[in-house]
Amino acid sequence: MTAVATRPPRTSPHKRRKPRSRQGRETLLLMLPALVPVLLFSVGPLLYGIGLAFTDARAGRNAVYEFVGPQNFVDLLSDADFWSSFRIGLIWAVSVTGLQFLLSLGLAILLNQNLRFRGVARVLAVVPWAMPPVVIGLMWRLVYHPDAGILNSMLGTDIDWLADFSLALPAVIVMGIWSGMPQTTVVLLAGLQGVPKELYEAVEVDGAGTWRRFWNITLPQLRPVIVAITSLDFVWNINQFSLVYVLTQGGPGGQTRLPMLFAYEQAFRYGFFGYAAALGVATMIVVLAVLGIYLWRQMREAS
Repeated sequence: MTAVATRPPRTSPHKRRKPRSRQGRETLLLMLPALVPVLLFSVGPLLYGIGLAFTDARAGRNAVYEFVGPQNFVDLLSDADFWSSFRIGLIWAVSVTGLQFLLSLGLAILLNQNLRFRGVARVLAVVPWAMPPVVIGLMWRLVYHPDAGILNSMLGTDIDWLADFSLALPAVIVMGIWSGMPQTTVVLLAGLQGVPKELYEAVEVDGAGTWRRFWNITLPQLRPVIVAITSLDFVWNINQFSLVYVLTQGGPGGQTRLPMLFAYEQAFRYGFFGYAAALGVATMIVVLAVLGIYLWRQMREAS
């Protein structure tokens, strides 16, 4: 007598799977804890600011404002102070982002080597990341102090770095580079650790030197990481406020007045809320345009 094996009845895949509508509802419920704060504290204020940019809103108790259309943006085109702050902002953002990336890449390559006390060095490299911007600004004010500053003590000079029209912006740029290097270094270090070692071993067999390995292996493998971190750094730097405000408050004579400092002055010193909102919207549009061109060129080169 031969035993006949019976296969268990197959369940229809349509019965095992949840309906797509139910899956969508469950996914939305899981996203709500993260989505609600974003909508309340990011998207909501952004939309309100864009709407405010088309009004003549001003400070004052029971102030009434009216819709003025694009008039605030028209006024921007003839505002010399706005163009000056925007030029300074671009110099600041490009300089800090570029120099920060170069120094962070060198530091990341160094920390990726098999050195003694490598763990301690990595911890020390991210110390500025843990410091609040106000503390960083106050610390660098002491560094640049004309009488008791460590920089003048080392150089044997008595320069008032933050009051000199030609030195204030470079001094602020140095602070921006120092404060932003940790996160850039960490991201690049993570990218370096993701590069397959087999690639280096293959080019070493061909007799490739250090520079050739860096140029042909390291940089191409890091391209997605470089594009991402430099884009984020540029956005963070062009929107910088707290560091420069604590260090110089935009002085001397507006030489370090970034676009966000100029918008802050218009809103909270002079009470022109609508005009300040237009400044923010205009800066956002320009930043998105610059980033779009940059990302398009990078993707085109990669393809």
